Formats: sequence, C-alpha cells, structure tokens
Amino acid sequence: MTTHQVRDGAKGQATGESEAGRPAKPPGTRAQTPDRPAVVPLRRNWRYQAMWSGAAASMLGTMVTDTAYPLLLLVMTGSPLLAGAFGAVQFTASLLFGLHGGALADRRDRRRILIVADAVRVLATLSVPAALWLDRFTVPHALLVAAVIGATIAYAGPVRTLAVRSLVPPAQLRQALTQDEVRVNGAALLGPPLAGLLLGLGRAVPFLATALASLYSLATACLVRFDGRPPTDGHPAPAAHPAGAEDGAGESARQESGGALAGLRRLWSDPVMRAVVGVVGVINLTGAATLLPLMVLLRDGGTSTTGTGLVLAGEAVGGLLGALLVRPLHRYLRPGRLLLVVAWVVVPLLSAPVLVSGPVALFLMLLVVSLGVPALRVMVDLLIFQQVPDALRGRVIAATMTLFMLGVPLGSFASGLLLDHLRPVAVLQLMAVLLTVALVAATLSRPLRQALWPAEAEVAAAVEATTP
Repeated sequence: MTTHQVRDGAKGQATGESEAGRPAKPPGTRAQTPDRPAVVPLRRNWRYQAMWSGAAASMLGTMVTDTAYPLLLLVMTGSPLLAGAFGAVQFTASLLFGLHGGALADRRDRRRILIVADAVRVLATLSVPAALWLDRFTVPHALLVAAVIGATIAYAGPVRTLAVRSLVPPAQLRQALTQDEVRVNGAALLGPPLAGLLLGLGRAVPFLATALASLYSLATACLVRFDGRPPTDGHPAPAAHPAGAEDGAGESARQESGGALAGLRRLWSDPVMRAVVGVVGVINLTGAATLLPLMVLLRDGGTSTTGTGLVLAGEAVGGLLGALLVRPLHRYLRPGRLLLVVAWVVVPLLSAPVLVSGPVALFLMLLVVSLGVPALRVMVDLLIFQQVPDALRGRVIAATMTLFMLGVPLGSFASGLLLDHLRPVAVLQLMAVLLTVALVAATLSRPLRQALWPAEAEVAAAVEATTP
C-alpha cells in the first residue's frame, strides 16, 4: 500500500448501521416506511454515485498535483530538494492534523466539515494559477498550498469514509468499498501521465484543471445530503465484534467521548485490530522502502525515466485488477487468514530481483504484490471501522490512517540510508526479512487467525446465545 492507498459485495456479509442508525431489516421484508426507502442496486443509488464521482475527481486532482508541483518547482529552482519539499510538507500536514480531523468528525456536523474542507482546497488550488498568471508564484506560496491541501485531506478523509455508511445499506457496503478501489487505483494510474500532458500545455494548466476537479468535488458535497450528525454521547450506535476480539460493548463512556487519542487507545485495546494495523503498517513501510531500490535497479539496467514510470505503474494496474478479487477472496478466506496469505506472498516477491530484474519482471512483481491490496483495504474497513461505536468511529479511522501513513516516510528514509551502503537487491532482501519477522508474530496470534467477518460473528454470537 502506498500513500494514496492509505489513504468494499458478498451477499449479506457486511453489517453496520442504517442511515438512521437502526439495524437493517431482516431478509424478505419489503414494507417501506417514510424514512427508510427501498434498497436499490448500487449502480442506481445516485447519491452514492454522485459522492463517489466527486471523490474520484478529488483523488485524480491530488495525483495530478503530486506530480505537477515537484516538476514546476524543479523547473523554477533547479533544486531537487525544494521539488521534493512539496510532498513532504503536504504529507506532514496530513499526519499532524489527522487525529484532530477524526475527533472533529465525531463531534461536529460531518457534511459541513466536508464542504468546508473542499471549499478551502478549491481556494488554495486556485491561488496557484492566479499567481502564475500574475508572475508572482514563489516557493513559500507552493509550500503553504501544500500544507493547506494536506490539512484538508486530514479533515475530509474520515468524513468521506463515514459518509459511505449513510449513503449505502449495510448489505452493499463491501460492494461500495470495492468500487472505491477503482477510484484510488485509477487515479494513481492516470494522474502522473495526465500531469505531464497538462504541464506541457502550460505551467498553470494542471493546477487549473485540479481546481476544477476540486470544485466538482465541492459541488457534489453540497448537492448530496447524508446524515452528517455525530451521535450523541449517550446513544452510541451498537456494533458487532468479530470472534476472538475483545468485547467493546462494555467500553466506558469516557473513552467513547474522549479526546483525539481515544481512537489509538481503542485500536490498542483490541488484539485483532492491533494485529491488523501492525501487519498492514509494516506492509506500508516495506512497500515504501521498495520503490527507491527498484528505481535504482532500473536506472542501472539502462531503463529510461519513461520506462521507469511505466514499470512503477504496475502497482496501480495490480490494484485495479485486485478490485475484481475482493469478493472471492473475502468469500473463501476469513479476515485474519486473508491478511496473512496476502502478506506472506509478498515475502518471496521482494527477493525476486535477485534472480531477475528486467523492466518486465519488475512490472509483474509490482502487479502481483498489489493484487491483494484492495481486499486488505476493504478488510480493514469491515474489520476495524465497522466494529467500533459510531461515536468513536471518526477517531478510529483517523488513527488507523495516521498509523498507516507513518510507515511511508520511515520506509523511504530507511531505504535511502541503506542504499548508501548496500546494493538495491540487498535492501529488498532486508525488507523481506523485516516483513517475515512481523508475519511470524502475527501468524502466532490466535485472535487474528480466528477472526470472523462481521456477519459470521453475528451468527456465531446468536448460536452461542441460544445454546444451553
């Protein structure tokens, strides 16, 4: 999983709250009430599809600017350090504001937060083509825009995740999250080449296009109404827990209404959540540490920069193909076993460049490594975000995203240091060893191995309750 990835339906397997916070009707119930419309196929749910299209536009704009800003700064200053500073500042701002963004989502109107965040992002992005037109664009201006965009991502991200539960019924949650994988990986695939194309048309063109994409995202946030009211402290929504996880029903009201760190405490208190976050965090770290050695291998092998970009696109291609595997993988594997299988497959692939390191081989390696990532991201949503009270959900989402993102700078920095002393293939082997150590500990975790999907956990709990 890369940065943008940190940042899904089998029938009846996803559970959760309805738009009004009530349990879904039992199968076969067709009666409608004024506040509970009939369930329609996801493709005909215009509110979800409109919100999804806005999020897709916003994500594509992010991927375009993540490429366009460094290229523009490199042309302006000739300094690779300043060119890379934009991404570093944006990433740091997302980390710094992440936990507060989750806490705010649990206490303020979520829809209003999304509208304000998108509006601020539109204004910040529009300032760039305006400054370029006036010939007043500077490096401090670019870094300020980076900080603002990073902050808006921190506040809008948890809200968008929460909004899905108000826009789709529980039984369609996995299907909706799977569709979201197309948005993430499609933007990752199209963003960089589109940025180069637009930049070739004029320095201000990619930023103007991104501003228009952000404006569309803002329009959908204003147009689509969803239940953005945070739950009252006295009435947190109940949530099922997978087998083997600690029972969260007895969690104190103080923790549910606590500060921004309550999400971190909730993750740490549950052995399944703790194991999932730990393993995925290590996968993120090793994934980030893998990119630089691969680029060095390609350069040393005589691959052009264009060819290198095409090879690295294997990650996005694998993610798009992996979206098709979410349903079968979730059907045949329990969540803990899915996590372990996908992660263990990565270990030998990290050592594959020892034997073959051509562009085609590395492209296929990235593709195969990424095939299971969509299933893991959907698993995180169903196994963690769905299993906590709604009063705490925003903070848990933000805490999870923050922990996942921490591995990206750590992995990039570690690989840079190691490459000063070791060959690229040796760095990749070290990453394989690190992932192996983490997976051995996770494989020995009985709660993780025995974890069930939410629907399975509900059935198991019902059977246990009726057994004498």
